[in-house]
Amino acid sequence: MPDHAAPVPTEQMIALIGAGPSGLAGARCLQKAGLPFQGFEAWSDVGGLWNIANPRSTVYESAHLISSKRTTEFSEFPMPEGTADYPSHRELCRYFSAFADHFDLRRHFRFNTRVLRVEPVNDSPGTPWRVTVQNADGTETSAVYKGVVIANGTLAEPNMPRFEGRFEGELLHTSAYKQADQFKGKRVLIIGAGNSGCDIAVDAVHYAQSIDISVRRGYYFVPKYVFGKPADTLGGKKPLPAWIKQRVDSLVLQWFTGDPVRLGFPKPDYKMYESHPVVNSLILYHLGHGDVKVRADVARFEGHTVHFKDGSQADYDMVMAATGYKLHYPFIAQQHLNWQGMAPKLYLNIFSPTYQRLAVLGMIEASGIGWQGRYEQAELVARYFKGLDAASPAAQRFGAAIQGPPPDLSGGYSYLKLERMAYYVHKDTYRHAVRRAAAALT
Repeated sequence: MPDHAAPVPTEQMIALIGAGPSGLAGARCLQKAGLPFQGFEAWSDVGGLWNIANPRSTVYESAHLISSKRTTEFSEFPMPEGTADYPSHRELCRYFSAFADHFDLRRHFRFNTRVLRVEPVNDSPGTPWRVTVQNADGTETSAVYKGVVIANGTLAEPNMPRFEGRFEGELLHTSAYKQADQFKGKRVLIIGAGNSGCDIAVDAVHYAQSIDISVRRGYYFVPKYVFGKPADTLGGKKPLPAWIKQRVDSLVLQWFTGDPVRLGFPKPDYKMYESHPVVNSLILYHLGHGDVKVRADVARFEGHTVHFKDGSQADYDMVMAATGYKLHYPFIAQQHLNWQGMAPKLYLNIFSPTYQRLAVLGMIEASGIGWQGRYEQAELVARYFKGLDAASPAAQRFGAAIQGPPPDLSGGYSYLKLERMAYYVHKDTYRHAVRRAAAALT
């Protein structure tokens, strides 16, 4: 929208929630499609969780990408030459700021503005939406918008389990972790060996008196480099069938990382890629050096003592739960998102089967999906909304497809029935389905 354009009534605009990677992708694609929109961001700048100054950010000082820059970046805005293979949160925050500046996206957002409620005006599929926000001065205002795109991310609301008993030391979630000196001189237990748990354990070995890591299942550990190159840049152009890739990559892992069972981890009771792999081989290095010890699943707390399910126990000053995050869309009733079980059931993880102009960006987990995968989601949303405005036959056909049945996005993998895996997809299968749907709407 050019600066000299007359103000557009909100009833003709799309409300876009969030200015992190998915929100910026949404803003860029709505802009490209010529669809007027109003963005809302609770913090004062772009970047989402990658902006560590944001109080809702869950990154820590040592945080880096676990996928490499070239498989993660936006295709139309590559990361600058000289960017590290696995950039830090500081580099990424600068990247998102530069992306917003390059495409003049900031002017479309109201910053320091928290969305409180998103409500359909009526029960029709094409209903407008009433959006109520809290402004920077604390006042509340509402306006009606043609549609809503939710892009507030998936890694901000801690998933803190309930434990039997009471721990009398420090009990934290990894969302409260910022820097390693928090561990100085302490006996520390980290619960969970996902990517964050292993990263933080590696940080802690240089400060803590001792570090244990409690696990309930085995894991597959992927090194960041294979044959001197980022691991996710290797492989052929044509994806292998799931069963072949599982066998081949499991064999390659044994060559590069050895058998984690030898270091104390349980043997995985699932095949590779049926849960999100851990992209961290340093944890194995420190286990091999005795800097970290693997413990069984937690049974209960008693004072400073943690009892484990294998009958062992140990005393700790700090317990940190690396137990992930929950999907969190607190401003909209769950039924509007067709929430079923652990996650909303949306067509292509994006589209509501009930409402035409309600979409979610970024509600997707996949090994190696990158931000370009989110961008492709946003491009599909923009094309569909534009087709709805024009009442195009292609948009009508896509609207019918949204009603189901949904495509199989698993790529032939049987994913674990975990909360995080409830919206997990196979990268290549998913991106092919999204790009094909977008191409049909041109």
